Amino acid sequence: MSPLIHSQTYPLTTSQAGKLRKVLQERGFTFTEKPYTLFAASKEKLQVAVYEKGPKVLIQGRGLEDFITFVMEPEILGEARLGYEEVHEPEQFEPHFGVDESGKGDLFGPLVIAGVYVDGNLAKHLRDAGVRDSKGIGSDKKIRDLAEIIRQSGAPFELIVMGPEKYNQLYRSIGNLNRLLAWGHARIIENLCVRVPSCPRALSDKFADARILQKALLENGRKIQLDQRTKAESDYAVAAASILAREGFINWLDRHGGELGVTLAKGVSPKVKEAAAKIIAQYGPSMLPKVAKMHFKTASEVIGGPGT
Repeated sequence: MSPLIHSQTYPLTTSQAGKLRKVLQERGFTFTEKPYTLFAASKEKLQVAVYEKGPKVLIQGRGLEDFITFVMEPEILGEARLGYEEVHEPEQFEPHFGVDESGKGDLFGPLVIAGVYVDGNLAKHLRDAGVRDSKGIGSDKKIRDLAEIIRQSGAPFELIVMGPEKYNQLYRSIGNLNRLLAWGHARIIENLCVRVPSCPRALSDKFADARILQKALLENGRKIQLDQRTKAESDYAVAAASILAREGFINWLDRHGGELGVTLAKGVSPKVKEAAAKIIAQYGPSMLPKVAKMHFKTASEVIGGPGT
């Protein structure tokens, strides 16, 4: 088992999530409210969060390995997995591309799509460095630190940052978010195929009928095996792509928010609506399409008419 392990993520069934909550209660964990989770709890330096999407559990902090070995695996999962990823999920360590995106659910900012190539050695390096799904990482600093580790690993990667103006233009042309995502994923796969022509497979989270993505691929990409599955972010290549995409997204928000003197908040919260109204008040309605995705309902509400 690697001494560098910082966190571990497991997909759970609804039943396993309920059982884990009960186990944590029995062991005296303190429960707190945390966005996007079914529950989150901590005890001393150990933190456990079960996210709604999946569901899946993220375990991190001091005592992680003992908790997994003596509680999580025997009582919740029913099998030993920590340190045996190559046995249980050998496909993670075979050559493949992982593709993921960031920003599709946020009013402000770009749609960023990233792809990373891994083989056995690169996957182990990313695992040991603590690379995991960016959605389980709450700190922008941690995202940037892990993104730098990924770049320094030498893993080939590709990134598309689709700013709001380009995004709005393509959305009007394509008219469907899944088709727009497929177009972006396909371009990433095409670019990676040029860089690593021997790669046999690409993996992404399932966001649409696989035929939509297959149809968007050009000559190079059509030669590759294309896999889509739910919870793909548990794969090290997809997790690495999610981190690079997230870094591109938060860097864009910080840079353009700084230029405007307005904090471009994430998501579609009331703070986001307030920021959009502030931008319109200071710069006029024509500024909003330069920083926001205009098909969002929030954009229509703030600008006072249909999104354009």
